Amino acid sequence: MELLKQRIIEEGVIISDQVLKLDGLLNHQVDPQLTMEMGREFAARFKESGITRVLTVESSGIAVAFATAYELGVPLVFARRKKTLLADEDAYCERVPSFTKGIVTDIMLSRQFLNSEDRVLFIDDIIANGDAARGLIKIIERSGAELVGLGIVVEKCFQAGARTIREQGITLESLVKIESLTNGTITFGE
Repeated sequence: MELLKQRIIEEGVIISDQVLKLDGLLNHQVDPQLTMEMGREFAARFKESGITRVLTVESSGIAVAFATAYELGVPLVFARRKKTLLADEDAYCERVPSFTKGIVTDIMLSRQFLNSEDRVLFIDDIIANGDAARGLIKIIERSGAELVGLGIVVEKCFQAGARTIREQGITLESLVKIESLTNGTITFGE
């Protein structure tokens, strides 16, 4: 997605050889037009898959997942990272490390919103090590739902997350692949 690549070049901040800050696009501020364009792209890639729900993990994946769900005409469901007073006591739960936060969190999803009849598209903002993705995949498997695929806005190819997901035989579509952040330069992949 050339528009997204251009915006990453213009607004992305390279923190280290491992970390790219995209606060102006995905993680703090959201550009509605760009987000809807990303949703249209994911919807086009998965339109023939019979998706019944789009799933993500709060919070950075919600905007793009919403745009995708809107384009597909299906509900968006997001896994929570914090338990609330109103949380479903019988929710699906997985403990996952967060690469960017540097902590381990629980992701929770109410059983009410995912069942064995569902065909799920998992959308997220960035995949690095893939821990959150693997956690949500486990929840999907336990629910009996079928995971149709993953849509990732930015794939960091120099980290193992996307590769390990694909090695499980799961379809993973990325809008942008980044091969390297070495020497303060963003190198895109194909």
